[in-house]
Amino acid sequence: MSIIPIDDTDRQLIRSLQADGRTSFSQLGREVGLSDAACRQRVMRLLDDGVIDIVAVTDPVKLGLGYQAMLGVTTTGDSRKVAIDVGALDDAVYVVMATGRFDLLVEVVCRDSDGFLEVSNAIRTMDGVNSVEVMSYLGITKQTYDWGVG
Repeated sequence: MSIIPIDDTDRQLIRSLQADGRTSFSQLGREVGLSDAACRQRVMRLLDDGVIDIVAVTDPVKLGLGYQAMLGVTTTGDSRKVAIDVGALDDAVYVVMATGRFDLLVEVVCRDSDGFLEVSNAIRTMDGVNSVEVMSYLGITKQTYDWGVG
């Protein structure tokens, strides 16, 4: 993976889009001192280079997905293969290969405890999984998406 160089104008565009991803090119251009066309070109370059994605962030609870947990998974063998297998599960929304106590950190979002039991059993019985520790979410105090632009 190569690092994509960005300048202060790119950082300012990213900060504005992190605050409101629906901001128009003309508004963004006014904020950073660019024409609509130049602003559009920069944003499209950031998108094409994979520096940013513009997405709608949902609240799982409001969508009826009331059970959220982080699973600490230890593996035997190649943890990359297990990470790929776990990542193929619909309810696994975040899979990270890690060092330390766990080989993988897996965030799951499920409709209810029955759905959670199903996905956790699927992970526990996968080839290469040694153990799974469950850390159920009681609440989320902070969740941001504004990192990376100083």
